[in-house]
Amino acid sequence: MANQGKEGGLDAPTRHPLGQNDPEFWDEKALNKELERVYDICHTCRRCVNLCNAFPTLFDLVDESDTMEVDGVAIADYSKVVDQCFLCDLCYLTKCPYVPPHEWNLDFPHLMLRAKAVKFKKGETRYRDNLITSTDLIGKVVSRPIVSSIVNGANKSKLMRSALEKTLAIHKDAVLPEYVSKPLLKNSAVIDYDPSAKSKKDEHGSADNDSKKVTLFTTCYCNYNEPSIAESVIKVFRHNNVHIEFAAKEHCCGMPKLELGDLQSVTKLKEANIPLLYDRVQSGHKIVAAVPSCVLMFKQELPLLFPNDESVRKVAEAFFDPFEYLMLRHSEGLMVTEFFQSLGSVVYHASCHQRVQNIGPKTREALNLVPDTQVTMIERCSGHDGTYGVKVETFEKAMKIARPVIKGIRKASPDHYGSDCPIAGHHLANGIGDGSVPKHPISLLRKAYGI
Repeated sequence: MANQGKEGGLDAPTRHPLGQNDPEFWDEKALNKELERVYDICHTCRRCVNLCNAFPTLFDLVDESDTMEVDGVAIADYSKVVDQCFLCDLCYLTKCPYVPPHEWNLDFPHLMLRAKAVKFKKGETRYRDNLITSTDLIGKVVSRPIVSSIVNGANKSKLMRSALEKTLAIHKDAVLPEYVSKPLLKNSAVIDYDPSAKSKKDEHGSADNDSKKVTLFTTCYCNYNEPSIAESVIKVFRHNNVHIEFAAKEHCCGMPKLELGDLQSVTKLKEANIPLLYDRVQSGHKIVAAVPSCVLMFKQELPLLFPNDESVRKVAEAFFDPFEYLMLRHSEGLMVTEFFQSLGSVVYHASCHQRVQNIGPKTREALNLVPDTQVTMIERCSGHDGTYGVKVETFEKAMKIARPVIKGIRKASPDHYGSDCPIAGHHLANGIGDGSVPKHPISLLRKAYGI
């Protein structure tokens, strides 16, 4: 029998709603009391010291205090730990023995989120951070003819990057995403689909049905920065006889604002996205997105923020990682397994926000279907997080976190390498520094199909 509520028990970790509507959530005195409680548990355990810089920061504060205990750390320094957490969730899902249903009820990432939310509400967030988490706004402004060329050119100029570092504290050596002049959702040549596909039969002779109708949530990144990734999803899914469509209009998933602690903006984005996606689900669609953070936002974070919203729950149940969906089809004998070419050696970085979805190594499983292909998976954080890896004060820390992954790629010297998280892939390429270009796994699968 499972050892209920005790360390080492067999019960699966559970997660409680965030509770942002409870007045105590915003009470700073109550927050600091909870931070002290959790910090004390973490200090006496120290299992998570190698995950990110939040834990070394905490342990250094404790070890350098007069008492060498949490009670010797100044409350004003509690935020130094919070600032180093980028909500990867690995401590909760892979390390911590005290998560619910354990009686200590420890959820470190969501406590950090609570602290970030209180900080944001107090107006203590930098203008830079508000700006760079407004991915939809930036994309709409920059992804235009001429404007995109100017911005892309400036991002490659040493002079302009030095100026950007001085004005906005964006590290001059950090990789910044390029912007296209025509967003994916405005490119009819890519998103147009064959309506007759609904009535076609696959190679097994079974007619298309609701389980094979998919809506692609394109994400800000795939829409404005790297449409080729979304194009690969479209090509691969259609090659696998999956009818794929698009929502009438979509907005940022809200993950960048969540990591900032801007829960008001998260709520607004939820109210803009969920009704549209819920309509798709009601029409029998599943939903996929090529960026793991966006999938996690709809699968986990929004249901924990809005536990009583039935439409949020229904959308969460219908949301899939692309490889998760493809491997489900494979389990039903419906995935195309005839490939045009092998991929050789592939080093695949499993991103944190995909790992914590608890779906298993579906990307690796899919790539392993390609003949004469050897896939090496690295399960370590890249350290990027979207914004953590570009800020002056955290860039070097992000690169340090990435070193084990970078070392693994260099040692393997593969034919291809990449991550489900495209910005993590480019962050790793920056650390490798040999001019090589990362490949998103879905693009590799497209290559193997020869489409």
